[in-house]
Amino acid sequence: MKTVLITGGAGGIGNALCTSFAEAGYRVAVHFHTQKKQAEQLAEQLHKRFNVQTLAIYADIAAPHSVRHLFDIIDDTFGGTDILVNNAGIAQQKLFTDITDADWRTMLDTNLSGTFYCCREALCRTMLPLHNGAILNISSMWGQVGASCEVHYSAAKAGIIGMTKALAKEVGLSGVRVNCIAPGIVMTDMMASFDQETILELKNDTPLNLLGTPQDIANAAVFLCSDRAKFITGQVLGVNGGFII
Repeated sequence: MKTVLITGGAGGIGNALCTSFAEAGYRVAVHFHTQKKQAEQLAEQLHKRFNVQTLAIYADIAAPHSVRHLFDIIDDTFGGTDILVNNAGIAQQKLFTDITDADWRTMLDTNLSGTFYCCREALCRTMLPLHNGAILNISSMWGQVGASCEVHYSAAKAGIIGMTKALAKEVGLSGVRVNCIAPGIVMTDMMASFDQETILELKNDTPLNLLGTPQDIANAAVFLCSDRAKFITGQVLGVNGGFII
């Protein structure tokens, strides 16, 4: 039985990811930063529902020492990480001229550096020594084309795409696959700041005339991390209803 670590596992997309991987028979490490109660409840529910081993684990992924501790716990509990899903992230809407130094650092430290730290630990500890593993990074369609009033967010997510492609080339001969999902408009708590008129406009601008759900992302993630995708690496899959083509 393989072990998957899902960062940001207690959030909207994270919850769907954890549930779908547990349903597929994986042992699930549910990472959390602030949502301790939600993560622990989710881990308990998944264990009871799917009879798989689960554990909720705290870490600040923007801090290398905290990420190392996260992987220490996973190593002790599960014996290593077979699959890593870098899902944790933050968003913020601001005019470029209003972005502070702290805003910029926090965005890149969490969304980009956090992904780097987790990839490094997973690769060095388990995947490279065993010549096996899969990493899936969650970016955004704004990392592909950029978004007005989200320059720092777009930059961080674009960095994830670049990291995915470069890392896939570097670790492919070691039997490790690295892919990326770039979600479109997905109805999660991150959309709470948008009014209904804006959400309707976004829906109308989507060729499928649909807004995404966390399950849409989870379905793609389980496939990309499975043996059914054994010939897929270095790719960016847009799960966006056609918003970005």
